Amino acid sequence: MARSLSAESPHGSNQPDLDTEAVWEARRDLAACFRMAARHGLEEGICNHFSALVPGYDDLFLVNPYGYAFREITASGLLVCDFHGNVVAGDGEPEATAFFIHARVHKALPRAKVAFHTHMPYATALSMTEGDPLIYAGQTALKFYGRTRVDPDYNGLALDEREGDRIAAAAGDADIVFMKNHGVMVLAPSIAVAWDDLYYLERACEVQTLALSTGRQVLPVDREVAEATARQMQGGGDESARLHLASVRRTLDRLEPDYRT
Repeated sequence: MARSLSAESPHGSNQPDLDTEAVWEARRDLAACFRMAARHGLEEGICNHFSALVPGYDDLFLVNPYGYAFREITASGLLVCDFHGNVVAGDGEPEATAFFIHARVHKALPRAKVAFHTHMPYATALSMTEGDPLIYAGQTALKFYGRTRVDPDYNGLALDEREGDRIAAAAGDADIVFMKNHGVMVLAPSIAVAWDDLYYLERACEVQTLALSTGRQVLPVDREVAEATARQMQGGGDESARLHLASVRRTLDRLEPDYRT
């Protein structure tokens, strides 16, 4: 069962135990996601942020420090923050928008143990268009059938708690939030599932953009087939996502092993 920051820990009253293997494994998983996102061009400079609740705690989250590109992130460089804006562990501070979005989303939606926010180009491009962003015309898009919502109210930078609260409310029970004129938010129960959804969401949006660029009408899959295919994709649980992240880590172990440090 997850504890709160006020719970007793091996380091004394009110001191979280942040040196467990479970915490370090989460750090390595999250750092791997940052690195591979950079390799796929899903980042935007030193902006955008990924967060994950600290294993064993329901009011502490890991997040990237402000000022570092995704390709620079390491496991030990991630910050631990609480929901009140305090950096509990790590050097630096989160970007202001990272705190106001992620802290409020994690607090309002306990099911969202992981939250990935990016301005990745194809998904963001579709967030800028009229109507629903996704057309369920390609098989990859069907992975997200019935799992998306749109936050239609872009209000500038998220520099207060109201923005995070609005995004959480817009999410409802969805896993993917297209933030109009802004980007996307992926919510998930684990880092592996968040990575899997982030990667395939951008692929679905890329293919749709290419299809639209032909000037021909894009034909959605029949609703009954779309629903059945979505159930097929969700029927295997999280195993595919777990294997996907394991593949990412093996790749980075060869090419960028310092992500683990």
